Amino acid sequence: MTRLVVLASGNGSNLQAILDACQRGDLPATVAAVVSDQARAGALDRADRAGVPAVHVGRHDGEGRPEYDERLATAVDDVAPDLVVLAGWMRILTTRFLGRFPGRVINLHPALPGELPGVRAIERAWEQALAGERTGSGVMVHFVPDEGVDDGPVIATDEVPILPDDTLERFEARVHAVEHRLLVDTIRSLCLQPPVPNP
Repeated sequence: MTRLVVLASGNGSNLQAILDACQRGDLPATVAAVVSDQARAGALDRADRAGVPAVHVGRHDGEGRPEYDERLATAVDDVAPDLVVLAGWMRILTTRFLGRFPGRVINLHPALPGELPGVRAIERAWEQALAGERTGSGVMVHFVPDEGVDDGPVIATDEVPILPDDTLERFEARVHAVEHRLLVDTIRSLCLQPPVPNP
């Protein structure tokens, strides 16, 4: 069984998709721990309910990114993961973290490669659609080899159209549904046949 550590800063709906898939036996994996930088993250509550270790690694006052990432890496390494999954993780990781898990960190982003990096990707896609600048968006899962934002080697993608009668809420719900499926499918493929990333 592949050991997963999921890093999440928020509500954790993508984490829940992973937990559910593991429980159903759809993933040959187990979530060894859930780690959050936010003490009140919903993801930690979801981990508690699933009986999975929930770990809060908060930033200390005056602490720099490399120092924080060193502590974070130690907390993750203690669980001995085969794969580190960033599912709504809202911090850019430095090489102090990534260097500890080469080729083993993947990220989920609600946009297609080269589009809408960073935060609020769904809302920005919607705003561009209202301005007549796009008719759809998508979701990707990619490796995280360095400190680039949402631009690592792509593992999987799927498109999400913006329909003529859409609202932001309906579009967002469809994006999340695709996120949940694509993330689980991608983790499954990595568990069954781990590829060699080409950063």
